[in-house]
Amino acid sequence: MSKSPTITSEEKTSLFTPRFIVALVLIAAGIGWLVFYYVQGRGNPLAFPPVDGSPKAVSDLGDWNYLIGFGLLMVGLMVSAHPSTPLGRGRGVVVGMLGCFLVGLLWICTFYVFSDDLSDLPIFNDLGQWNLVVGIAFMAVGFSFATKWE
Repeated sequence: MSKSPTITSEEKTSLFTPRFIVALVLIAAGIGWLVFYYVQGRGNPLAFPPVDGSPKAVSDLGDWNYLIGFGLLMVGLMVSAHPSTPLGRGRGVVVGMLGCFLVGLLWICTFYVFSDDLSDLPIFNDLGQWNLVVGIAFMAVGFSFATKWE
């Protein structure tokens, strides 16, 4: 038995649908993971001698922590593009699409402007050239919103 592709009127008027709550949790978890890793998990590689981060399991992952954090963030944004969520219908689609496009563009432009000395920019300084991938990923999520635009 297949699921009905239509959205019920209750889902269209409700602000906090289960899908939207899952999207919010994924977005918050991604941002939280990035902040936790940058503040505590990575330690201080610029100190002499370098200070290891804690917990050890998180610091051993190294740059994979950024993949986990940004991955959770991007998946959360893509889940929120569904028509049963406020960002997936009406004006929310345009807000989500343009928001992701602009964040991606600003991420790439910020990287290019400060690429000579990234030491003062948190997260940018660890990612290096991978900042381009992050900016393009935000734009790709914007296209997932664009497919919902009517």
